Amino acid sequence: MSYDVIVIGLGGMGSAAAYRLAQRGKRVLGLEKFTPAHAQGSSHGGSRITRQAYIEDPAYVPLMLRAHEMWDQIEHDSGEQIFHRVGGLIVGPQDSGAITGSRASVEQFGLKHELLDASQIRTRFPALRPLDDEIGLYEPGAGFVVPETSVTAHLRLAEQAGAELHFEEPVTHWEPGKVTTPLGTYEADHVVVCPGPWAPDLLAHLEVPFEVERQVQYYFTPAESLAGYPIYIWDRADGTMFYGFPEHDGAVKVAFHTGGQICTPETIDRTVHAHEIEAITTAVTQPMPAVAGTFQRAATCMYTNTADRNFVIARDEGVTVACGFSGHGFKFVPVVGEILADLTIDGATRHPIALFDPARLRGGA
Repeated sequence: MSYDVIVIGLGGMGSAAAYRLAQRGKRVLGLEKFTPAHAQGSSHGGSRITRQAYIEDPAYVPLMLRAHEMWDQIEHDSGEQIFHRVGGLIVGPQDSGAITGSRASVEQFGLKHELLDASQIRTRFPALRPLDDEIGLYEPGAGFVVPETSVTAHLRLAEQAGAELHFEEPVTHWEPGKVTTPLGTYEADHVVVCPGPWAPDLLAHLEVPFEVERQVQYYFTPAESLAGYPIYIWDRADGTMFYGFPEHDGAVKVAFHTGGQICTPETIDRTVHAHEIEAITTAVTQPMPAVAGTFQRAATCMYTNTADRNFVIARDEGVTVACGFSGHGFKFVPVVGEILADLTIDGATRHPIALFDPARLRGGA
């Protein structure tokens, strides 16, 4: 059968791309190896931080501004609450990467924020215990999105717009204009590939050295209520960086941002071990004793990293790719869907994506 566009991978980015393409009148086939909103890749776990005070690079802020508009739009279109605006707090020594990076973003773009010293943080958020030399940058418009709800909403809207979605149908081979699965071969004018941690295999032709990293998300029953607290990112002087969320669905979630084991989707260790639970508990006990209450459960996920931790988004000869989101991509889901539709249909996008050219990772310009 023939389509205008085939989307490979229907997680966060692929589901948004399928919706935006179908919404623009394209005949779309979406192919997914697993069931809808599955927990095998990078689009699960109940919560993902979204913020505009962007630590990584101020160049992301225009995309983030558009993403926040689009989260509101997708909520309206789907009737689902996806974005929880609870505020966000970035904590660390004044010269830490998290503080300097977020300050650069808010100052360049005039984003609404407050700078808090340690005593102000303790007064406003009594469960948080920063050291005297730590400060906080509070962003009232930050919060978290629910990845499973996002994926489900985008998939439903894609189908309503006319997309044909196939689940539990893995891609065994693809090339420009043609995709093969165990059930047959499909043809299309354009192929969009959103492979998540399967990027090293599905996008080998890019010659980009993706590295897949196992990460663990931990869920606790807090020792005291954290309802009404912001999301937080804590960059400590000892090099430890962890992040977390207020209470949601009966638990608080916390995780390390770096330091995971290198793996593949086939070799990832899905068991969370006692020493790992002990490590996260130890890390949060001093700054956030209420969080280290009673351990409930844990879940693994995967970061697909590039060498510079920036994304890969590109179009070339009938193929558009989006991958390498390096543990900070889910907040961009709706705008990446829009960008992929732009690139597929128009060959270009008004959004600033030069930072994401894969040529930079091959020694190119």
